[in-house]
Amino acid sequence: MQFICYPKCSTCQKAKKWLETNGIVFEERHIAENNPGAEELRAWHKRSGLPLKRFFNTSGLLYKKLQLKDKLPAMPEDEQLALLASDGMLVKRPLLIDDGFVLVGFREAEWKAAFGF
Repeated sequence: MQFICYPKCSTCQKAKKWLETNGIVFEERHIAENNPGAEELRAWHKRSGLPLKRFFNTSGLLYKKLQLKDKLPAMPEDEQLALLASDGMLVKRPLLIDDGFVLVGFREAEWKAAFGF
């Protein structure tokens, strides 16, 4: 199981603590140092069943600076994936990737459901 996070992010810290408290074994990956590639993101997007927009860190400075709120609706999926792959700070975090699920962001109820708690 991969836990993809930005260590300074308070939500990521909360999610990591939740995983550790629940005894869940994971491999941590620093998103800014080891950003997911477009093909990884494409596979996760398909497995997640979520809209691609959910993979964007909409509260991030870079998202706002690039004015993506206005640009994303008209942007082709391949271009959106390439953009996400270009900078880890554009990607919503944390991501929890396992064979059975892809979780984007930390919503405790969703995470509990994924683990059957």
